[in-house]
Amino acid sequence: MEVLATGRRREPLESLAANTGAEVLVCDLTVRSNLGGLLEKATSVDLLVCNAALPATGPLEDFSVDEIDRALDVNLRAPILLSRAAGPAMASRGGGHIVFMSSMGAKAVGPSLGVYASTKAALRALSMALRQDLHSVGVGVSVIFPGPIRDAGMWAEAGLPTPRGAGRSRTPEDVADAVVEAVARDRAEIDVASPAPRLGAVLAQLRPELFVALGRRAGADELGAKMTAALRENR
Repeated sequence: MEVLATGRRREPLESLAANTGAEVLVCDLTVRSNLGGLLEKATSVDLLVCNAALPATGPLEDFSVDEIDRALDVNLRAPILLSRAAGPAMASRGGGHIVFMSSMGAKAVGPSLGVYASTKAALRALSMALRQDLHSVGVGVSVIFPGPIRDAGMWAEAGLPTPRGAGRSRTPEDVADAVVEAVARDRAEIDVASPAPRLGAVLAQLRPELFVALGRRAGADELGAKMTAALRENR
C-alpha cells in the first residue's frame, strides 16, 4: 500500500517517510482550519487509521475550556470528520476499512480519566454504529483498545511503572499487529492488553461498584494523580 502519514510535527514524519516512502502531510488537529487538506486526502484512502490522541488526564475541574476543546478536537472530532470523508468514498469504490484507536480506559475508567475516557468511549460507539451503517457497502470498521503500552504512548511518556495488577505491558508492535488483524479478519474490536486489564474491563461493565472499590484499594487514586502530573503539559 502507499502510505499517507500525517501528524503535527514534520521532523518525525519525514523520518518515517525516509524509511517507508510515505507521503507526508503536516496537520495539527487542534487547528480546525488545517483539516481541509487532510479531509480531502481522506476521500482517496482505502484504509484509514485514526490514531492521534491527547492524554487529557486529570480531574475535570483541572482543565481549562481550551484544554477540553483540544481533547475533543483531536480525540473525537477529527476521527468523526475523517470517517465521514473516507467512508462514503470507500463505499463508492466497493470497499475499504476504518480503524479507530481507543483505550482500555474506555471500558475500565479510573480516576482522573473523565475527559480522556469520555472521548475514547465515544470512539467505541462511533465504531459500532459505522460498522453497521457501512456493512452493506463493503466497508469494515474496527476499534482497538490498548492497555499499558511500553516504549510509546501515555505510559511511556509518563515514565510510570505498569500499574499493580495490570500484568505485563504490551509493545507498539502488538498494537500494530492488532490493526493488521482487525483489517485482515474484519474484527469489530481487539483488546491489546494482558489478561488482568481485560478481566478488569469485564468487571467494570458488570459490577461497576465493585470495580471502583477494588481500584481504590489498589491505589488507583494515587496513580491518577501521578499520571496527571506527568502528562499535564501534553494536553
